[in-house]
Amino acid sequence: MKYLGRIFLTGVLTVLPVLATVYLLIWLFTTAESFLGKPLQWLIPEGFYRAGMGLLVGIVVIFVVGVLMRAYIVRRLFEFTEKLLLKLPLIKTIYAALRDFFALFAGQDDQVALQVVTVTLPGSEMRLMGFVTRDHFSDLPDGVAVEGEVAVYLPMSYQIGGYTIFMPRSQITPVNMSREQAMRFVLTAGLRAKPSDT
Repeated sequence: MKYLGRIFLTGVLTVLPVLATVYLLIWLFTTAESFLGKPLQWLIPEGFYRAGMGLLVGIVVIFVVGVLMRAYIVRRLFEFTEKLLLKLPLIKTIYAALRDFFALFAGQDDQVALQVVTVTLPGSEMRLMGFVTRDHFSDLPDGVAVEGEVAVYLPMSYQIGGYTIFMPRSQITPVNMSREQAMRFVLTAGLRAKPSDT
């Protein structure tokens, strides 16, 4: 029975990630299709609409926005609109949180931003893996951090969340690992790490 149980568990661990991935992709497709497809049906002649056109329009719109954001005038207009959004009580909280979350792992030219490090806990040999988010605090109120400190984000395994801590640079050790590999390593508690990931 123990042998059969292991075989069944292996099957579950193999099938569930595949099913979850397929389900997520189907959910994204149907959500985008229902959100963009209905307005599209109002704009085009009846009978011309085909399933998937809403998603295709969404991809094209995102690409066009990316191209337009390279223009100085469009960027300035977007910044002005963003400032207005950040003045509205409820919207500013939701929008700012989502904007910062998505920007967290977007490509950045700053070498310090999201540098993968390990943090040594004081008085022990235990270490946590995290990401340096900033090493200067001149644009923040006094008391947030002191000279020589860095802000480190410590994500939690198998959860969406984590902690931001301020600590001396001497207590962090850089790790030669991409942010994507490090995040995958942390979120899976190291279970899915491969030699190629490190």
